[in-house]
Amino acid sequence: MTDTYYLVSDLHIGGDEQLRHVDFRAELIDFLRELERGDEGAELLINGDAFGLWEFTEVEGPAKFDALVADYPELFAQLRATGEETPITLIPGNHDYELAAHDEYVDRLAEYNVTLDQSVSITREVGDHVVHVEHGMQQDPNNRIPDFGNPYANPPGYFVNRQITSRAGRLSGRGKYNWLRDIQAVTPMTQIPDWIASNYFYREMSAWLRFAVVPFLLLFNAALWYVGVVALDATGIWSLPMAAVQDALALFGPVGYAVDIVLAVNLVLIGLLAVIAAPLYVFFRDVRKTLRRFGLVRDSDGEDPVEKYLDRAREVFRADSAVAVYVYGHTHRPSTTDVGERLVINTGTWLKRLHRVDPAVGLLPPVYYASYRLNYFRLTAADDGGVRVDYEVVDKPDPDDETLLQRLLTRPPESDARIPETTVVDPSVSRASPAERASEPAEE
Repeated sequence: MTDTYYLVSDLHIGGDEQLRHVDFRAELIDFLRELERGDEGAELLINGDAFGLWEFTEVEGPAKFDALVADYPELFAQLRATGEETPITLIPGNHDYELAAHDEYVDRLAEYNVTLDQSVSITREVGDHVVHVEHGMQQDPNNRIPDFGNPYANPPGYFVNRQITSRAGRLSGRGKYNWLRDIQAVTPMTQIPDWIASNYFYREMSAWLRFAVVPFLLLFNAALWYVGVVALDATGIWSLPMAAVQDALALFGPVGYAVDIVLAVNLVLIGLLAVIAAPLYVFFRDVRKTLRRFGLVRDSDGEDPVEKYLDRAREVFRADSAVAVYVYGHTHRPSTTDVGERLVINTGTWLKRLHRVDPAVGLLPPVYYASYRLNYFRLTAADDGGVRVDYEVVDKPDPDDETLLQRLLTRPPESDARIPETTVVDPSVSRASPAERASEPAEE
C-alpha cells in the first residue's frame, strides 16, 4: 500500500502518420526513469487519454495496441521497467475509450506492467483522506460516453476525430510547415476553423499574395472611419474632415497616394459587403436554425466551461465526505481550484498548448502561439494528516516557431496563472470507514 501518487493525463500518444510524432518522447521516458529509480513506494496514475486510439483509422480494435508498441518500443520498454518498481495504473479517457470496451487490452498492458482499470473513475486513500480521479469526458456533451463499456457507444467527438483529426495527421506532411498534426492541441474544438484560417494565411498562402493583401487588411479598420468621412463630404454636411485627410496624405507623396488607393479599394469592398450583408444574414440564420432543429449545433448558455467540472467535484464531495481532492483532465488546462476546504485539480496535457492572440489593428487572422507545459502532480500524506499536493513542470523549451509576420502583428501572450508549487488540503471533517461512507446518504 502507498499514499504517494503521481498524476499525469492527456498524452495522446499514437495515431495516423504525422500524429505518430511525439514531441515529448524523451522527456516522458526520463520521467518514467525517475519513477523507476525512486524509493518512496509511489504509484503513477494516468487519468485518461494516454493513447490516441481514436486517431488510428488504418487498423481496428486491439490491433491498435500492436501499432503503438511497434511505433514506440523505447517507451513501452521503459513502462515495463518502471512498472517493476513503481505501480502504474491507467484509466480510459475519450480518445482511448476502446481500452474500456475490449478486455484484451487489460492483458496486453499487463505485459508491460501497466494496470488498466476500465472504470470511469477510481479512488485512492492518502493519509486520512480520499482522492477521486476521473478523466472528465463525462461532463463534456460532445465526448460523453453514453453507455460506458459498450464498444459501439461512441460520442460525437469520436466521429469528428475519425474524419478530421486523423485526416489531418495523414495530410500534415504535405504542408510547408507540417502544422496540421497539432490539431489535437486546439481547444476548444470550436477554435479549429479559426486556427486553420490562421495557419493558411501565415504559413501556406503564397508569400507574394500574403504581402499584397496585408496592407488592405491592416487599413480595413481605418477604411471604416473613411466611409464616414466620405459620407459627410458627399452629403455636404461637413467637408473639413475629408480635406484634412487629403492634405495629410499629400504630405507623404507617393506613399500617401498608395494609402489613398488602398482606402478607396477598401471603400468599394465595404460597400459591396453592405449590399450582400442583409441576404447573407437571413440565409445563415435560417441554416443555423435548421441545424439547431436537428440537434447539430447548440446555443451557448453562457456558462463558464470550467464550472461544469467544479459542479461535478461538488457532487463527488457531497457523496463522500472523505474525498479531499477531485482530479480530472480532458480540457488540457492545468489548474488547481479551491472548493471550500477541498481541492480540484486539472492535470493538463503534455501536448503543445496553443494561445490565441488577435492582432490589435486590421482585419487579420488570429495568431496561435505554441508552448509546452509538461506537468505532473504529486499527492502524498502531509505531516499534519492532510493531503500535500506538489506541482512540478518538466522543463522543455517552447517551439518558438512563429513567423516574422506573426511576431510583427502581435505581442506574445502573457503566461498562464501560476499554480502553487505546494498546496496542503485538510478538510475539517471526520473520516468514516469505507463501509460507513457507503451508507451515508448523499446531500440533496
